Amino acid sequence: MVFAAGGLLWRDDGSLAVVHRPRYDDWSLPKGKLEPGELLPETAVREVEEETGFAVERGGFAGRYQYEVSVGPKTVFVWHMRARDERGRPDDEVDELAWLRVAEALDRLTYALERDLLRRVGRVD
Repeated sequence: MVFAAGGLLWRDDGSLAVVHRPRYDDWSLPKGKLEPGELLPETAVREVEEETGFAVERGGFAGRYQYEVSVGPKTVFVWHMRARDERGRPDDEVDELAWLRVAEALDRLTYALERDLLRRVGRVD
């Protein structure tokens, strides 16, 4: 099983960060794989900071989802997060960051599993 973690990154105005990854040509929640020796909450913070360019404050657990990849099942654990200081440009995996209202994010996100998670736990506009 592959483990990954990420976040629902919120700004104080209620908008949510979604990222475009040119490698996959998709719009998704910021997330990434667990590194050796890392705990899932640490992975979530690291990946969200790398993919958005923002320092973040991790909040409560939002949920998880699972799907199949070439090596077997992949489970993604997601936390609510608050955007703090902008640190700079996102890493090379991301070419665009959009801050969207929940309804807009639901329209933009590529993957149904991420949309389902957002519907279950997202803030209401």
